Amino acid sequence: MSKRIFITGSTGFIGQKLTMRLADEGNKVVALIRSQAKAKDLQHENISFVEGDLFALEALNKGMEGCQEVYHLAAFASVWAKGDTFKSVNIDGTLNVLAAAKAQGVEKVVVTSTAGVIGPAIDGPVNEETPRQVGFFTEYESTKYESELKIKALVKEGQHVVIVNPTRVYGPGPLNVSNSVTKLIKQYIAGKWKFIPGDGKSTGNYVFVDDVINGHILAMAKGRAGERYLLGGDDATYHELFDMIAAIGGRKYKLYHMPLGILLAFGKIQLFLAEKFGRQPLITPGWVRKYLYKWSVSSAKAENELGYQITSLKEGIEQTVDWLKETHD
Repeated sequence: MSKRIFITGSTGFIGQKLTMRLADEGNKVVALIRSQAKAKDLQHENISFVEGDLFALEALNKGMEGCQEVYHLAAFASVWAKGDTFKSVNIDGTLNVLAAAKAQGVEKVVVTSTAGVIGPAIDGPVNEETPRQVGFFTEYESTKYESELKIKALVKEGQHVVIVNPTRVYGPGPLNVSNSVTKLIKQYIAGKWKFIPGDGKSTGNYVFVDDVINGHILAMAKGRAGERYLLGGDDATYHELFDMIAAIGGRKYKLYHMPLGILLAFGKIQLFLAEKFGRQPLITPGWVRKYLYKWSVSSAKAENELGYQITSLKEGIEQTVDWLKETHD
């Protein structure tokens, strides 16, 4: 049955695919956009637009009129920002969306968070209940975590909100800051990626973008209010990841191990320049420290409760490499 659905972050990597999928399924989708120019890839008979951002309260309320569901994907996920941008967007902006949803009588909301809030795998793969054992590495993580706490407080007051926590997302789509793994794959198969962080044994969890889209839709349909669901894929070390990209891409390139001490020093210089001159850093010390840890993840809760399914890393990279060769050669 067709629904009226409001979505934020519709021009992002995940948001664009989710918006088009919902529209293709016959739903009437209202997408919050900053400008018509940003929505050029969202042209569909079932998609309408409302211009504004997470602080345009009138636009939020107008866009949600008559909607049964809201997907909130918009977030600030950059490496660094001046002032309180992370808090403003990731916490205050989320609260604005949820307040509008409540005011408009929206039945269900799915909010996109990140697996990073749960933290690294100290004692084996983490799950939704794993207590965080180390501090937050980035403002993105800490503000997303605080946002989740505020969401759970609203759920106790009766609002139906479900949280999804994707891991490192990759796959066909815009090559933006949220699709950094695909950018890395593109650089490697072009022979332009030259190093591995640390000893290459740090484990990450890599999830194919189509699985994340499915996970959002399943969370909306079956997710329990106030619960978080990890949307992960396969675990792989950097060595395993690059070996797989090399095998699928058809050519193996020499990679150099970059000692974490050097990366950390580089991050500190980048952060100093950012704070002094306002120029966006390539990386910060917090992001470098993440490489010291393993990030193994279990998606068993989403699999058991939602029917979530995982595309293998091999199959996902094959699809990604095929797409890159078709569209970016």
